[in-house]
Amino acid sequence: MDKYGIDSHKLMYHVQRVHNWMDGKIIYPIYMEVSPSGACNHRCLYCGLDFMEYKPQYLKTDVLKERLSELGKLGLKSIMYAGEGEPFLHRDMAEIIEHTNKSNIDVGITTNGVLLNKKVVDSTLEFTNWIKVSINGATRNTYSKIHRTKPEDFDKVIENMSYAAKVKRDNGYFCTLGMQLVLLPENSHEVLKLAALSKDIGMDYLVIKPYSQHPQSKTTEYSAIQYGDYEYLGNELKKFNTADFNVIFRLRAMEKWDDGGRNYRRCLALPFWSYIDAGGNVWGCSVYLRDERFLYGNIYEQTFQEIWNGEKRMQSLREVSEKLDTSQCRVNCRMDEINRYLWKLKFPPEHVNFI
Repeated sequence: MDKYGIDSHKLMYHVQRVHNWMDGKIIYPIYMEVSPSGACNHRCLYCGLDFMEYKPQYLKTDVLKERLSELGKLGLKSIMYAGEGEPFLHRDMAEIIEHTNKSNIDVGITTNGVLLNKKVVDSTLEFTNWIKVSINGATRNTYSKIHRTKPEDFDKVIENMSYAAKVKRDNGYFCTLGMQLVLLPENSHEVLKLAALSKDIGMDYLVIKPYSQHPQSKTTEYSAIQYGDYEYLGNELKKFNTADFNVIFRLRAMEKWDDGGRNYRRCLALPFWSYIDAGGNVWGCSVYLRDERFLYGNIYEQTFQEIWNGEKRMQSLREVSEKLDTSQCRVNCRMDEINRYLWKLKFPPEHVNFI
């Protein structure tokens, strides 16, 4: 059971924002992804952002906090801290998380979990809505090979997340704790073992998701992977589900990967989200990082409001609406389900009045 809507979307809960968009008004994003760090302590085999080269650059804390305060007032609802690198390599990450929360912005974090030690957990869990750890194996050997790191990192992740689950229980925090595995030939035999382990240490969920080829990625060895052979795992994993733990087997995303089709011809979702990289650049889409057509501005040079209402973004939206070929976009991109939803709203099929 996917009670978090991870294999779907949640735009239907933001009716007023969608209504304003349908009326042609300028709307501010509901959701953003922010990369506090360009550096990463792992070199995962499947990494889609390897082309960003893991540069050791970090968002300036004082400027970011100013923009977060502004974004909260503009109506931003949530931020996922992830991006090109490992978020917790940023030395002020705990301070940034707390400030985000106090700006009335929900906080999500995708991390490899190695640096999520007791001190970090104690200072961040209270202010975080969810933490999702990328863990692509259930044994030290498989994990270290896929993450291209030392086997001891696997032990650290399990220890860190076990402690986070205890802190959550002891303090009654609302933070949802999850793990995520990208299903690959190298780890498919350990999926059931990881489900048992995740449940055992007190996680709220485990996500099993398909690989998705980033058009700019240097990695291409998984570009032809097919997921039909792994569908049986969905039924096997159901036995782990309880009232307190769910395995979210992203079958829909796997089917879309194998099929590759879309029901929309243009990307409509860009007004609802944005991406800030570790250099402070604001992008319309993470698939097109480094493509100047999607670069709106930089938070060190302008306020977010100036960037969002600026001519560069307006030109980008015009070009996307007129020229962008979505068949060349990333399969299962972050906004795929939202695009499917918006396309139906914009171009409804026949007989919609027969509800």
